[in-house]
Amino acid sequence: MAVHLIFLLFLTGLTGIHSITTVSEVSVKAGSSISIPCLYGVQYTNHVKYLCKGYHWHSCSYIVKTNQHNSGRFWISDNKTQSIFTVTIHNLADEDTDYWCAVEINGGADIKEYFHLSVTRDTSHLYVDQQEITTFNGNNITINCYYINTGEMKWCRLGSSCVTRSSGSIDGTKVTISGGMSRAFTVTMSGLRTESSSWYWCAKGDLQMPVYVTVRERPIVPTTTTVATTSHLTTLSPETVSASDLKHFLIPLSLLIFIVTVLLLIWFMLKRHKQTRADSSATRKALDLGGQASIATPSLWKSLTQAFKTALKTHLFN
Repeated sequence: MAVHLIFLLFLTGLTGIHSITTVSEVSVKAGSSISIPCLYGVQYTNHVKYLCKGYHWHSCSYIVKTNQHNSGRFWISDNKTQSIFTVTIHNLADEDTDYWCAVEINGGADIKEYFHLSVTRDTSHLYVDQQEITTFNGNNITINCYYINTGEMKWCRLGSSCVTRSSGSIDGTKVTISGGMSRAFTVTMSGLRTESSSWYWCAKGDLQMPVYVTVRERPIVPTTTTVATTSHLTTLSPETVSASDLKHFLIPLSLLIFIVTVLLLIWFMLKRHKQTRADSSATRKALDLGGQASIATPSLWKSLTQAFKTALKTHLFN
């Protein structure tokens, strides 16, 4: 019997039946919004997740499910890669206090985890500037956690470890906690990696405030083409000019050469045509002058002959 019980306990821990992890106590201001992360075991990746409202589990009511469309004040989303589903409650009211993160188990009891919202009319007792932060791989981020209550300061990764001293690390990321500000402590995470993307939470005493950190790959910045210039020419270094840059350079150059060639050809043809017309005009003029000379020469000869004859007669008869 004892061996059987030990086996059941081992199987329970292995399969992660009770495997929802979330924050327990969050201070929120009436009229604002809050997002609560709920971490579940990978064995529930394809199960339906939901939010249940009520202090007692057996009497709580379904609010929103992952297999239904979001509507109204309550939203739910499931990040199956990180095994975290997130519930968001908008326009918080005084009665928004008791909730359960839950996962449906077909043919068995659903697993669940309770969290409590402390709704205030004044400033929240623990809050941050923003619940979502986005940065790039290798960067550092700083989160200010403002508080009114007392207690120990902590910075934790959901489902992982916490840093409670002035410095430490979480999953290989350096964490520094500084309490230099009045009624606030500052958390700095250094050398973030893409795998650092997750839900975290700052804590002061019994209160927690979730913060989601997204770390993206740093965008690739195009390399700048190095151009060496002199007074006579511009040369592009072969090491720095890509095939695309060369193509963009050669196409306009080829087009320019083509246009200049066409213009020169047109200019040459027009000049030759003009010369041809000038030569043709000169030839016609020469022909006209030659014709007039050939016509005038016999008449002149005839007049001279007639005058000679007249002069000869006059001389003989006198």
